[in-house]
Amino acid sequence: MKAYSTLRPRARIGAHAAPRRARGFTMTELVVTLAVAAVLATVAVPSFNAMIATQRARTYASALYATLAKARSQAITLNANVTLRPKAGGWQTGWQLLDANNNVLDDYTAATGINVPGPPATVIYRSSGRLPAGAAPMFQINTTSGSTMIHQCVSVDLSGRPYMQATPTC
Repeated sequence: MKAYSTLRPRARIGAHAAPRRARGFTMTELVVTLAVAAVLATVAVPSFNAMIATQRARTYASALYATLAKARSQAITLNANVTLRPKAGGWQTGWQLLDANNNVLDDYTAATGINVPGPPATVIYRSSGRLPAGAAPMFQINTTSGSTMIHQCVSVDLSGRPYMQATPTC
């Protein structure tokens, strides 16, 4: 009994050994795939730029919100005034958080492409964690994506609590 005699001989090894479908893809298929990918990329890039601009404004607003909350907490903890002031280039370049002896408690450098028009020169938290009467600052954070303006607003009430919202005006 020959168990192996009924088997077929091995298929030929070489360029034509595999069936046509198992050999890969054609040049036409590659060109069509690349063309579709190029069209999708052309459509997606403007949306991606808008997403980056929105995230840049949110990041700045979140960092400012966190620093304002920290300033309030530090004023209460230290039982002394704490000052938040912009860096030399204005609020869009960053800020510093200072204690009553002008020691730096926090230092933030902002990303480029941010515009913060017209907020106050400084924000002072009293030892109670409150702001001086009539000094409720509002920060309007703007950035652009093409022709679209992205807005974030950070405001502080007189009790010293910061608020953040995405609105065109504060």
